[in-house]
Amino acid sequence: MTDIVDELRWRGVLAQTTDEEALRKALANGPLTLYCGFDPTAKSLHVGHLTQILALRRFQLAGHRPIALVGGATGLIGDPKPSAERVLNDVETVQQWVSALRGQLSAFLDFDTPGPTQAVMANNYEWTEGVSALALLRDYGKHFSINQMLARETVKTRLDGEGMSYTEFSYVILQSLDYLELYKEYGCTLQIGGSDQWGNITAGLDLIRRVEGNQPHGPAHALTQVLLTKADGTKFGKTEGGAVWLDPELTTPYAFYQFWLNADDRDIARYLRTFSFRSREEIEELEQASAERPQARAAQRALAEELTTLVHGADQCAAVVAASKALFGQGELGDLDERTLTAALSELPHAKVTELAPVADLLILVELAPSKSAARRTIKEGGAYLNNEKVAGEDAVPAQSDLIHGRWLVLRRGKRNLGAVELA
Repeated sequence: MTDIVDELRWRGVLAQTTDEEALRKALANGPLTLYCGFDPTAKSLHVGHLTQILALRRFQLAGHRPIALVGGATGLIGDPKPSAERVLNDVETVQQWVSALRGQLSAFLDFDTPGPTQAVMANNYEWTEGVSALALLRDYGKHFSINQMLARETVKTRLDGEGMSYTEFSYVILQSLDYLELYKEYGCTLQIGGSDQWGNITAGLDLIRRVEGNQPHGPAHALTQVLLTKADGTKFGKTEGGAVWLDPELTTPYAFYQFWLNADDRDIARYLRTFSFRSREEIEELEQASAERPQARAAQRALAEELTTLVHGADQCAAVVAASKALFGQGELGDLDERTLTAALSELPHAKVTELAPVADLLILVELAPSKSAARRTIKEGGAYLNNEKVAGEDAVPAQSDLIHGRWLVLRRGKRNLGAVELA
């Protein structure tokens, strides 16, 4: 059985554990049952969730049983944010999001193969819905110290600012109840999460000890992972357009692929270790290749293809790779299916026109040239391309037959500056 603790430590993602020696022993005597929770605060998970999702996958591949918990109950409350009170969503919306998240999680874990490592899907709404306010206060609230709850970093931050509602303040009780229920129902003895979840997870450990006494399934454990940040100081998983979602309707497979392909050279080694399922030797080879020839972007390309395949499937990955190459003259643009081409071109500077105009004017329209004279000069010097074909004359006008799928023109200045025009 793979030593998953050593694996996580080598990958640089292990932040904290409670009793590491006891956890290693429990893992060695496995299979151990563990869980991670995902609250439906939107209709999709995003790449920031991948750290924990893929950790569950690693534990399963190492011979353990993962539980993917979607918080139909906790999602109605919301884990307190350090900055401001969360907006509460209605029950129907949250339950719709629960279904969406469950579908996404099923792509990463094996829920179908019977055996000791078969994954479990859980929803905390099932055991929370019937708990009365009196039962919550009498049976569970009595085990929580107000002093400890006030000492949590997020609570302190909020109390120093605009304050916090009792609703969010009590979130820790609900998450702790999750751990207790999964401990009793499935013998779950490990909860994992981001390092910002340490207080919530250890509160669950304490509740198990207080309620279960001698802990019939053995001692429970906590393990947190490092929260990723970008080298440039921006938040991981964010772009200028917002979050990078796993739902292809929110972030196209092409944009998802480009997110990883465009990863900063300073970040790619950490991203490989955090997200890739390649062997240690393969990852170290990619790290070395990236250090020696960063301009080749071999590590970014390898990770982009691996994760796009994992999240969106091999066919979608092949389509976006083909599109990425074709845009730069390494394939036929006309061979791309319309949906993939549209997604790719939507990521470029693009403009809509109602009639075809000279290429020089179109270069200005998509910001590939600052003026008509500069555009004509680019064409004259052989630096302007229409659908990967060099533009021959300064007064050239695209024909209807040049439109890809009857609507798109792809413009390029030099080797890498791209723009797109759509005929509306």
